[in-house]
Amino acid sequence: MKFESDIVSLGRDGDGVARTDDGARLFVPGALPGERIVAEPLDNRTARLVDIIRSSPDRVVPPCPLFGICGGCAIQHLSLPAVLDWKSGLVVHTLERAGFESVPKPRAVQGTPGTRRRIDLALRRTHDGIRVGLHARRGDVVDLTDCPVLDPVLFALIAALRPLMLSLAAFRREGDALLNLLDSGPDLLLATDAPLDAADRAKLAAFARQHAIPRIAWRRTGSTDTPETAAQTATIRHDVSGVTIAPPPGAFLQPSREGEAAIVAAVLDGLPGRLNRKDVAIELYAGCGTLSFALARHARVLAYEGQPDAVATLKRATTGTRVTAEQRDLNRQPVMARQIADARVVVLDPPYAGAGAQMEQIVAGRPERIIYVSCNPQALGRDAADLHAAGYRLDAVTVIDQFLWSTEVEAVCVFTAPSAPRRRSR
Repeated sequence: MKFESDIVSLGRDGDGVARTDDGARLFVPGALPGERIVAEPLDNRTARLVDIIRSSPDRVVPPCPLFGICGGCAIQHLSLPAVLDWKSGLVVHTLERAGFESVPKPRAVQGTPGTRRRIDLALRRTHDGIRVGLHARRGDVVDLTDCPVLDPVLFALIAALRPLMLSLAAFRREGDALLNLLDSGPDLLLATDAPLDAADRAKLAAFARQHAIPRIAWRRTGSTDTPETAAQTATIRHDVSGVTIAPPPGAFLQPSREGEAAIVAAVLDGLPGRLNRKDVAIELYAGCGTLSFALARHARVLAYEGQPDAVATLKRATTGTRVTAEQRDLNRQPVMARQIADARVVVLDPPYAGAGAQMEQIVAGRPERIIYVSCNPQALGRDAADLHAAGYRLDAVTVIDQFLWSTEVEAVCVFTAPSAPRRRSR
C-alpha cells in the first residue's frame, strides 16, 4: 500500500529515511532529506520510490547512465557539496557517539571525478559474450559501459579486456581483474577459474605490449597464493612521498592521488611538536609505505604490516631512510604496550574492521599522540570509544571524500593524551 512521507535523513547506505503513519522507519533508495515522497513498502525495512512531491534543492541529475544499476555509486543524485556535508556529518556523529561531546569542526576535502586509480572488476561469461563490471545490489554483475569516477586510462582498458578474456581458455565462467594505475602505468592482476596455457600466456604478453601495460599477474580465482607474473614489459615503479617503490600485484593504493595527498597532509599536520631525529613514530598497518616515508622526514619510523608482499616492498625501499619495517599480524600479535610507550606518536591505518586487539595495547601504552586513519566510521567509533574512555582528547578531524558518490568516507583523527600539552597547528 502506497504512502506519503517526508524524508528526514539519509541512512548509512545512502537511502532516504521515511517515517510511516504508524511510526515505522523505512529506507527509500533514491530519496533525499527534505523531500516529500510517495513510496510503496517492499518489506518491513525498505520501500520503493514511486513519486517525488517536493524535491530537495540538493537533487541533481546523476552524471552516469548506470546510476542505480551498477552498484558502485549510491548517491549520484545528491550534489557533491551536499555529499561532502553528509559524509562530514557521519564522521562527527560517530565521534559524538564514541563519547566526544565537542568534536572539532572537520576540515573537509573532496576529490574530483575521473581520478580513481584502482578498481576491482568482476568478470562473468554469458550466453552471448561477457560482462566486465561491478556487482549490483542484488548481486548480478553489471557491464561497466560508463564510469565518471574512474581514471580514463583504466576505463579504456575495460573495453579492451572483453575480447581478451573471451579468447582465454583459462576463463571458463568467471574471474576477476584488479587494475591499479601506478606511475609506471596500468598494473593488471587477473584471476581465472582455470589455469593459463601457453597460448593464453602469449595472448597476455601481446595484450600487455599493445596497451602499454608494464605487468600482468595471474592466479586462480579464490586463491590467496602469491600471484605469478604472466607478462612484463617494463619496470614497475611508483612514487610514495619521494621514494620509489615497486608495489606487488594487486597492492593496496588509496583510490586517488588527491586523496592520498590529503591523508598524508592531515597525518603530518597532526604530529606532535618538537619531534627530533631520535624520536620514534610507530606506524601500524603500514602497507607499502604510503605514510612511512613521509613520517620518516620527522622521526624514526617503526613500520608494522601483516601482508608479506607489502612488507617486502617496503623493506626494499627503506635503504638510506629512517624506516624499519617488520612483518606482523597485528590481530594475532599486536605491538605490545611497552613498545608503544617508547613512541611519541602512533599512526594507524587499520583495515575496514578496525584495529581490534591492537587497540587495547595502544591504549595501555598511552603514547602522547595517536593519529587514526579510518575508512569505516563504525570501526572508528568503536576504537575512538576506547580512546575516550582512556581520557584522550580529540584535537582535529579531517574528512576526505575520495570515494565520490559512494557512501564510503575516509577520516583522519588526531587524539592527544590527557597529560600532553594542547596541540598547535604545524
